Amino acid sequence: MCVSWGMTATMDRIHSEIDDLSAQRTELWYRLSRGRDPQTIQAIKELDARLQDLWAAHRAERARIRFGEREEIVKRARAEERLERAA
Repeated sequence: MCVSWGMTATMDRIHSEIDDLSAQRTELWYRLSRGRDPQTIQAIKELDARLQDLWAAHRAERARIRFGEREEIVKRARAEERLERAA
């Protein structure tokens, strides 16, 4: 399978941001281990939410690379369905 440069760049950007946010989260957890701080807790929650979004984007991009654009998948499925009904 051929992966275009744009796809690789997107995956690289997602990975880079995940790495950066994970490092920030590690530092926040270290800070929290020294004492309870509501601002640190809130920052960790916000980072966790952003990381969840990034991992979802990562999974979606991998699926797009592997299976193609959603519209194309739907188009192929409808064509197969029409062929099955015709048979």
